[in-house]
Amino acid sequence: MIELHLQRLRARHAIGPDEEAAILSLVSEVREYPADYLAIPEDKLLTESTLLLKGLMCRAKDLADGSRQVTELHVPGDFADLHSFTLKRLDHDVRTLTRCQVAVIPHERLERLTEEQPRLTRIYWFGTNLDAAIHREWEVSLGRRSSPQRMAHLFCEMEVRLGLVGLAEDGRFDLQLTQEELAECLGITAVHVNRTLQQLREQQLLEFRSGRASILDRDELRDVAGFTGDYLYLERREI
Repeated sequence: MIELHLQRLRARHAIGPDEEAAILSLVSEVREYPADYLAIPEDKLLTESTLLLKGLMCRAKDLADGSRQVTELHVPGDFADLHSFTLKRLDHDVRTLTRCQVAVIPHERLERLTEEQPRLTRIYWFGTNLDAAIHREWEVSLGRRSSPQRMAHLFCEMEVRLGLVGLAEDGRFDLQLTQEELAECLGITAVHVNRTLQQLREQQLLEFRSGRASILDRDELRDVAGFTGDYLYLERREI
């Protein structure tokens, strides 16, 4: 049920049988959500966290003028709101972008985990720090990178993150985003998204059609983006 989550964890940490059993015991139920669904509204009092099993979710802020800024994408294996365990409410929405399947993790079970599994607690603390690192990198894109650099950086990141859970291979992966949703990720207009995708395709760096991405020249695309992946902390580590 949570195999991709375990695979994501094991990419960076050794997880023993007892720890795997403890993680499995966190899940109270599995839910199905439709696409474009407000799964976790801003400011709602929360007593559970959400682990994405299938599909694509995002964190987002809606503005008074009706526009939206996506601040992070979540792929299968990610906690969408582990930080709600301590915050108890979010300052942003968590929405589905596609049909999603999620595992529900009651906070009382997370509290028990912190008491009984201190190493797993540190591993999940690392996970919230990793989310913060991703947010910082997105902030750099929004503030300083050009549109082609932003686009290239996003696709380089998603290839790595999807690859960790076996959902990207040879530079090809599904990313079921519309051009409007890409615009909300990148802080540009949908028209500008279309032009930027055309530019990267003409340079034979990236193709993106009908939610399917193909990175044609990984080294050059990473060079355009200035992407190193250091902020994803991919090295194996002991905690």
